[in-house]
Amino acid sequence: MENYLEINKNSWNAKVEPHLKSDFYFVDEFLKGKSSLNSIELELLGEITGKSILHLQCHFGQDSISLSRLGAKVTGIDLSDKAIDAARDLAQQCHTDTEFICSDVYDLPNVLDQKFDMVFTSYGTIGWLPDLEKWAKVISHFLKPEGQFIMAEFHPVVWMFDDDFKGIAYNYFNEKPIVETYEGTYADFSADIVQEYVMWNHSLAEVLQNLLNGGLALKEFQEFDWSPYPCFKHVEEFEKGKWRISQFGNKIPLVYALTAQKKSS
Repeated sequence: MENYLEINKNSWNAKVEPHLKSDFYFVDEFLKGKSSLNSIELELLGEITGKSILHLQCHFGQDSISLSRLGAKVTGIDLSDKAIDAARDLAQQCHTDTEFICSDVYDLPNVLDQKFDMVFTSYGTIGWLPDLEKWAKVISHFLKPEGQFIMAEFHPVVWMFDDDFKGIAYNYFNEKPIVETYEGTYADFSADIVQEYVMWNHSLAEVLQNLLNGGLALKEFQEFDWSPYPCFKHVEEFEKGKWRISQFGNKIPLVYALTAQKKSS
């Protein structure tokens, strides 16, 4: 899929406007100070005042701005130029100094010359990347010695099921690109958009081993039987801000999170 970047950029550009208007992203409340960060990543991030953070695949920057509000110096990057335009506008309205760069993850070392205390990525990001070896090398490249990589992501078990969660439709392992056309969007299933996209499933072993090979040491790894977002079909909120797929209950993992640290030498 040599043109996957073009396909996915078009897809994400089309999502920006409906996402900004959706309840999922609560933009009005966000502008009034509500954070977009969840307990899962906040616990791993810890105290970040004064720390420099690179946020990979930031969409239109709500998490980046939320990190800035906690006292960090944040740079967010995303493939979608429309998302980055919206992110810059949000940051201006929120009066934060969050910086945003439009770039593909793999090309970022050619665009940005800086090292960071932390690299952060969360929820629905790595599935858009075909090569996690290159991804891990980019993370290591931008981390200072002993810098931390913080990640929260949907569990690969979830991506095995069809969209209706009636059966197994996809390989757990990164067998080949998944090329499909999708109506609506996870933030608004009724949105009037139809977009082709290209994704890849990545097993936990593929994630972890590439981080280890990239010179990072795993410090913490967790799995969760709930999602902080109602972004799948047939979800039910069993506690405030915690959703499960109704027919599965707590039987499958929906999210995992980790902290890895770059070795000092």
